[in-house]
Amino acid sequence: MTAHSDANTLIVGAQGRSTAVTLTGDSLLVQRNADKRWPRVESNAYHVLWAELKGGLFNLSFLARRSAESPLALVHVSGNVRIDALERTASFATRLMDKAYAGLKRHKKLKVLVNPKSGPGNGIAHYNERIEPVFHAARCIVDSTFTSYGGHAQELMRELDLDQYDAIVVVSGDGSIHEVINGFAEHRDPEQAFRIPIAPVPSGSGNGLSLNILGVQDGYDVYAGALNAIKGRPMHIDLMSVTQNGQRSFSFMSQTVGLFADLDLGTEWMRCLGSQRFVLGYIFGILRKTRCPVQLSLKVVESDKRKMAQDLNTYRASAKAQYAQHSPISPSAQAPTPWTATSGYASTIGGTTVNSTTPLEPKRPSPVSELDADGWVTFTKPLSYVYAGKGPYVSKDLMQFPVSIPDDGLIDVVAQELTTRKAMIDAMEGSEHGDQYWMDTQHYFRAAAYRIEPYKASGCFSVDGEGYPFASFEVECHRGMATVLSPYGYYQAEFYLPEDAPRK
Repeated sequence: MTAHSDANTLIVGAQGRSTAVTLTGDSLLVQRNADKRWPRVESNAYHVLWAELKGGLFNLSFLARRSAESPLALVHVSGNVRIDALERTASFATRLMDKAYAGLKRHKKLKVLVNPKSGPGNGIAHYNERIEPVFHAARCIVDSTFTSYGGHAQELMRELDLDQYDAIVVVSGDGSIHEVINGFAEHRDPEQAFRIPIAPVPSGSGNGLSLNILGVQDGYDVYAGALNAIKGRPMHIDLMSVTQNGQRSFSFMSQTVGLFADLDLGTEWMRCLGSQRFVLGYIFGILRKTRCPVQLSLKVVESDKRKMAQDLNTYRASAKAQYAQHSPISPSAQAPTPWTATSGYASTIGGTTVNSTTPLEPKRPSPVSELDADGWVTFTKPLSYVYAGKGPYVSKDLMQFPVSIPDDGLIDVVAQELTTRKAMIDAMEGSEHGDQYWMDTQHYFRAAAYRIEPYKASGCFSVDGEGYPFASFEVECHRGMATVLSPYGYYQAEFYLPEDAPRK
């Protein structure tokens, strides 16, 4: 039987096993008197996947947390409805769906790539047991492929029928996303390909893009990643092109030589440890204290750490305010600079437009040489590593680029001086919050481009966690070139000036 107490509450099911569903504004409360393990479930309209009345049965599927710190869980509610309550129940379901999908497309068409070998190797189990049930509950149209060899995802994206899908869902770590990006670049229509949004669902070791989009709490939660694939809004991000030996590839997250490249590529045998492999690799590398045998040159736009932190928080405040207006498109997803296979980047710095052919007039930091005729400076101190990229997190234990902004046309470049083992060990403390940013020996630049020239034949070079030849290369930035899905419209990483940081 069915009863109801007010316009916001629907009660379905037989007496003694009834369920009360209450919608107040955007808040959702489900009370199940027969469920002793989780009788009271609190959520919100954003987490609702589907609600409908079908054949006298009310069905509701949504995601919820048992506590504020818990990961998301999939919840299903089903109950019979009396004939005299059918109209009211149908109206309730319609109102709930209108709130749940306000400004969003229903029945999304998703191309899903699952990497069975990524990270600890649990991608298939995650997809079958958690991710696919969420897509099914949301009535998505899913075309899934389990990749079977390195480069498989890149081949699929190169030949993708662009009109068939609303988003590309990548159940993997960052390596498969690197393949998707480069597959798009090789597509017969790369500009249109890059407009199809990518939604990462974490199943790797680092999961950097997922952490940056979803935040630390949800960055490893496959339910949160699946929900973002269904309801995230497009957000444009910069890409970086890596030119080496006449060949060009694209990077969405990072490039590194020295200590971090050694630990990234040299710890593949420890994949079963997940992100802990990077911590162990870092410690081993510090003990060896190997000098990074390269010369770093940059086109610097900014190197004042305090100013960069202030600029970040000004940007975040603006992005939050715009997103709060519930625009159909997230604040970072304004029309990007048109891109072609041969175009450079464009960015506005201090009111002046710069591009890949315009010499920059940087603020000259102390550890670099004089500006040359083409606008380049050279780092002059011995290096432990160079780490460059976009997006704050490269793993949950390391916020490497804390002041990174998604679509400003600039690369964040970290040049770590060779220093004592103690200083490097101390840098681990607070690295998940970006505290190492303030080290005197860690030099941080926002650059339009940079290049690396090795002066030894052997070494490691990592791009988005993938191994590349240890040879000279140059990197430049392409503003707003790729698209991801985001629940927020900006990177989920809080970073402050030391005096402004919230008290712990």
